[in-house]
Amino acid sequence: MTTTSRLQQNLTDFIPQLQDAGGNLGLWNDDSKLLASNSRFQWLADAIAELPDFRNHQAAFFHVGPKTGHLHSVFLHRTERGPGAGGVRRIAYPSLLEMVTDGLRLAIGMGCKNALAGLWWGGGKGVIGCPDDSRSVREEVYREFGLFLSTLNGCYVTAEDVGTKPRDMATIFSTTRFTTCIPAEFGGSGNPSPATARGVFVGIEAALKSLGISSMKGVTVALQGLGEVGSRLAFQLHESGADLVVFDPEQEKVGQVLALSERHRASTAQGILEEEAVVLSPCALGAILNPQTIPKLNCKVICGAANNQLAEDSRDSKLIHQRGIIYVPDFVVNRMGIVNCADEQYGRLLCDPAIERHLGWNWDHAIGPVVQRLLEDSKHSGRPPLRAAADRAEALMQQQHPIWPGRAKAIAQEVWQKLSEA
Repeated sequence: MTTTSRLQQNLTDFIPQLQDAGGNLGLWNDDSKLLASNSRFQWLADAIAELPDFRNHQAAFFHVGPKTGHLHSVFLHRTERGPGAGGVRRIAYPSLLEMVTDGLRLAIGMGCKNALAGLWWGGGKGVIGCPDDSRSVREEVYREFGLFLSTLNGCYVTAEDVGTKPRDMATIFSTTRFTTCIPAEFGGSGNPSPATARGVFVGIEAALKSLGISSMKGVTVALQGLGEVGSRLAFQLHESGADLVVFDPEQEKVGQVLALSERHRASTAQGILEEEAVVLSPCALGAILNPQTIPKLNCKVICGAANNQLAEDSRDSKLIHQRGIIYVPDFVVNRMGIVNCADEQYGRLLCDPAIERHLGWNWDHAIGPVVQRLLEDSKHSGRPPLRAAADRAEALMQQQHPIWPGRAKAIAQEVWQKLSEA
């Protein structure tokens, strides 16, 4: 069996292997090779390094929860701007490959997002694979994840993401200080979803302005996913006068949107991507835009909250661009969740100017102006907006933290070194 094919194994097969080796593993990029802290798992490091979504990531750490048997992981992309920061996603991944791929891609996306938002944080993501998804173990899973983060000494700071709820962040906070999105009753910023929805709304406005559309009134938006962010975005769009076509597997959520107005209607899981609409807004999970779905799109703009909407960035962004559809990169417009968390340690303000400036039109780095510049660049250069956004993010990610240059990288290396000596 090749190293890459070994990634195809189920989590239930991999977890006992790591438990037998002590339950902890670190991978470190020494600039020439990805090294495993335990030689028994060098195959894993080699396999990850061969994946197309491995972009010279700095490190990755794995831990098996001693009580729940869940697989906890953290992926770090670039940390020049500061500790890797990004939410923790909890999903019942079918295979180790899907879990690792998600972690790698999400860490890159967070690095781009943090850099373009002007935050002094690097790219990082937490991912929990849950072979047992029963509610009875939920609290212990997040207690374990917090304890795992504490062993990483601050090279990664977590937040809320898919599968993780506000109450889970409180549990994480009970076992580590390296977390944001702490509930408001504990002095934190709370649920970041309202801010995220506002940012996506501004992104849609900016894209429509590039088409000469100055009002949402009468604009049809196909909205996929009515979770924490999607449901709030739906209400904002409704309030602005947009006509909504929505899909969510939970019919109760669909019914709540349809009850807002007779202008709105429901679609199906497959049909939502093919709806005739001005805007398609993906707000569920990623990889929905690919060579199979892109030819069926019937929209002018794609702008949504979901991370990693493209199955393969370079290929699929070109396919969309060739169809004359404007694709607004997710990491440009869904930044407000992490922005909401960024200044948590410095206290809270009502109508915080550090947050509100991202949503206005007068700050050069706000979402609206950034989207407009990307689309203007695309119009004149002929390249997809994603390429322009990625190039800008790459330049910004190379900037060193103004106070603590190199600290996060040194911490991650020290953690890996201690694991290798254990």
